[in-house]
Amino acid sequence: MKILIADALPEDKIEVLRQKGYECVVEPDLTAEQIPERISGVEILVVRSTKVISEVFDKSDCLGLVVRSGAGINTIDCQGAADSGIYVCNVPGTNSIAVAELTMGLIISIDRHIPSATADLRESKWNKKIYSDAEGLFGKTLGIVGLGEIGLAVAERARSFGITVLAKKAQRKPETESRIRSNGIKLVETLEELISESDVVSIHLPGEPETKNFVNESFLKLMKPNSILINTSRGEIVDEAALIASINEKNIRAGLDVFCDEPTTGTGDFSSELAQHPNVVGTHHIGASTQQAQNATVEETIRVIDAFREGNVINCVNIAKERVGSSTLTIRHYDKVGVLAEVFAILRKEELNVETMENKIFEGSKAALAIIDVSGDVSENALTQLREIDHIIHVQLSNR
Repeated sequence: MKILIADALPEDKIEVLRQKGYECVVEPDLTAEQIPERISGVEILVVRSTKVISEVFDKSDCLGLVVRSGAGINTIDCQGAADSGIYVCNVPGTNSIAVAELTMGLIISIDRHIPSATADLRESKWNKKIYSDAEGLFGKTLGIVGLGEIGLAVAERARSFGITVLAKKAQRKPETESRIRSNGIKLVETLEELISESDVVSIHLPGEPETKNFVNESFLKLMKPNSILINTSRGEIVDEAALIASINEKNIRAGLDVFCDEPTTGTGDFSSELAQHPNVVGTHHIGASTQQAQNATVEETIRVIDAFREGNVINCVNIAKERVGSSTLTIRHYDKVGVLAEVFAILRKEELNVETMENKIFEGSKAALAIIDVSGDVSENALTQLREIDHIIHVQLSNR
């Protein structure tokens, strides 16, 4: 299989792929606009921060998988990939600890004025009086918006500082609820309650159309004067003009790893009124950029690629989450050549579109079970034809 790696990955991990028999084309400096011209013959595309635009799918001839070697997928046209029958997979959870560590680092840096103090020392200035003015974190309240893997990792670390952690009530998996209880996280009814009670609010939301400008004027009005806003998720989640206004009016302080319109390349010019504000401690979208996180992320990327070669897809983000169709046919049959082909021929003749399908083989490989979701009305005539196929054991119809 031919892989185009359009971002920088560790050379030793690329060598692992080559030893597994993959043909790796490594072009880390490709821009989003250049990838479509390089996609011919490529079966797997691997990216980190480089955008994947719709032209990639228009010009591909055998692309089957795009892997985002990271968690967020907002830089990939997932719908364009879906429309072309191309999987988009990510590797969530591998950078949670790294982002949580940076989140805590930003909170401490703001409270203890570390960046400004360091800058003064480098200019031979000693200003102990100013930099001794810190509130401390013990007994403070941290509100976490987005209690996923990263949010939970932040909560675990914040609790060790003696910080009370708040999160909003929501439907969650039992294992997540267990971690919430074990870390003493206090659940509140509303987002408004969380914001207004917190000394620090930390954002850990995905970058999606629904979360654009999530932190807006109304959100910021609820924050306490002199409180801290942390964003290590996506720049577009914060309305930067509204944040600047709140900083000036309420002395809000901010720790930001992400910004709107930040460069999509590793280096470049970047002018931002928000980033340059004295109340802001900023970093260069480096939340996931520890060696530990990078190694874990690339190892998971390789696992996704290996699974795809074996006919499995893991961590896919653009497959329908629920089964599609108006009816389900459950067909037990002997595992013989041509049985399913005859089934599909009848469905086609009856103008029944197959939406999803799974065929499970029983032990001993004598019999199998096909579960087929179809769109359209399954007539008695269609059922009769299916039941008359040689080697069919039983046909059952379930309408939704």
